Amino acid sequence: MRIYFKSFVVLLMISLTACKSTKKVVSTNDDLASAKIIASHYETHPQFETLAARLKIKYSDPDRTQSVTVSLRMQKDETIWMSASVLGISLAKAMITKDRVQFYEKIDGTYFDGDFKLLSDLLGTELNYEQVEALLLGEPIYDLRNGGFSAGATGTRYLVAPRQQQNLFNLFFYLNAGAFTLQEQRLTQSKEQRDLTIKYADYIKEQNGYFPTAISISAQEENKETRVDIEYKGVDFNTEVSFPFSIPGGLKEIKL
Repeated sequence: MRIYFKSFVVLLMISLTACKSTKKVVSTNDDLASAKIIASHYETHPQFETLAARLKIKYSDPDRTQSVTVSLRMQKDETIWMSASVLGISLAKAMITKDRVQFYEKIDGTYFDGDFKLLSDLLGTELNYEQVEALLLGEPIYDLRNGGFSAGATGTRYLVAPRQQQNLFNLFFYLNAGAFTLQEQRLTQSKEQRDLTIKYADYIKEQNGYFPTAISISAQEENKETRVDIEYKGVDFNTEVSFPFSIPGGLKEIKL
């Protein structure tokens, strides 16, 4: 779990550095049209209080490939809980709330217990609970409704991008032209040959909205690629959920 959760944090960290904008984006669409496209997307988000799901997660980089089954539970806007197992044996757990990040891994005997402020200070940019939750739900990791984004048609999709891009990064969101669901979040850094892509597979109709069936996260740097593929194997909404979590004794704390 430490590998997979760390991957989420690193990939989000890369994308979060695109917040500050200095480079203009040319748009042929007026503000009203952009606002309508963006508003249509937010209408696709499912409405629920709790979620319980089984995930199949595959992590791969040039040196290794690992697969694990994960139980996911969520209290919307409050708590994300994950328990990873192999052959039915629990190996790791993670619990994320708005003010705390905890996870441990039995195999290497380590744990982390901190908060988003610690991670934000370490990374030098803001990281929060809402962005982690959005990634898992097929939602943009930025609020596209704040007036800083423009939208327009490109091929069979709508492209949403900041009205101003950062000098070092270009950030893009691609929406399905028919359903307005999020198909892709992408950040590119051409000079350094870095590319972060988060893709969402088919969606299913759930809770008056649409829920992704799979997520593929790819971080490319020159010729090296790191991937995290997430497949939802079963999802239940608005059922009673619990979040049992305690860090076992004898583990070594990860010092960031």
